[in-house]
This record gives sequence, structure tokens and C-alpha cells, in this order.
Amino acid sequence: MHVPPPRTAAGEVHLAFMMSLDGYVAGPGHSMDFMDGTTVRDGVHQEYIESTGAILAGRDAYDAMDGDLRPYGGAWIGPIFVLTHHPDDARAAEDVTILDCPVEEAVRIGLDAAGGRNLQVFSPTIGRQLLRLGLVDEIDVHVAPVLLGDGIRLYDAPGGELVQLARDGDDPRCAVRLRYRPASSESRVRRSQSSPSIGSTSGTNP
Repeated sequence: MHVPPPRTAAGEVHLAFMMSLDGYVAGPGHSMDFMDGTTVRDGVHQEYIESTGAILAGRDAYDAMDGDLRPYGGAWIGPIFVLTHHPDDARAAEDVTILDCPVEEAVRIGLDAAGGRNLQVFSPTIGRQLLRLGLVDEIDVHVAPVLLGDGIRLYDAPGGELVQLARDGDDPRCAVRLRYRPASSESRVRRSQSSPSIGSTSGTNP
């Protein structure tokens, strides 16, 4: 399996998300509970922390998280920009700047603040607009082994045009193969292996 190279600071615009297998980056109400218990490769979070200079987020996620958008358990420190059409009623928070401007202007502001490191976009809605404008350098997705069935999609553009992507690696058009089994089936297998079969003398007197 191809492992992408380590994340580096390059003054780029990145969409970075943990996503369910069925394409959701948040549950209903921007709930992130689906990420609980999901692991990533050792060192990934540190790569993001070191390479990210600023964050651009949307208003809905900002409100849902009570203004606390600082990722990676609060280990990342830096400027956060929240793009909204209604800045007057947005709550104030440390290191958070509320923006009411075109999305391309928000990217310029974010990249300037990032100081040569990457601008990480935390909003799929903003990401969709940036893709349309050709302002995304990379989409970085970790697929969590869950199915949500409802929530906020990574890319939700009914009637939108096909967006062609090039995969990192030797074959940019190679499909990614993922294989999962329902976790409940694993528990059934364990139960069948541990239960005595018909005719077994396990647990009986001689």
C-alpha cells in the first residue's frame, strides 16, 4: 500500500479531514463522535502541527464547537479564521478572527498569516468553493472505519461538475482499495469460536 510522504510546510492550501467510509466528515449537528477510537499512523498529528500555519473554518462548525476549533487536542497554536456572512453575532475567542469577505480573500489572509506554512481548511463548504476556484493544492483524507448514514459530506454539490483528482504516488489514476467487515461480524466469529460445538464434552463431567 502506498504511504504518502510526510506532510511538509509549503505555503499551500490543504483540505484535511477524517471521513467516514460513506463520505461524511461530521455527523448531524457537526458531531465528531464518529472519530472516537479511530487511530492514525504514528507521527501524523505532529506533521500537521508543524506544517500548519493557519486554519480557515466555517461558521457552522465554529458555533457547534462553542468557538473551540483548536485541533489535535489543543497542541496546535496559531491564527484561526472563521468565514461568515453574519460577523456581528459571532462570539469572540482567543486567536480567532471573524471574516466577512469573498472566499478567495479569506485564503489570501490565511496564507499571509501562515507565514510560509500551510493553510488548513476545516470546512467542506469552503473547500467546495475553493475547488471551483482552483485554489486547493491538496486534499488529505483519513477514512475512519465507520458508516454514518447522515451528516456533513466531504463534497456535497448536487448537479455539480465532476472534479478529477490525481492520487499521490506512481499511478495518479489508481483507485484506492479498502476492505472492511462489520465489527459485529467479528464478535460473532469470536463467539462461535469460543462456544462449545454440538457433541463437545467441554464443560461437562466425565
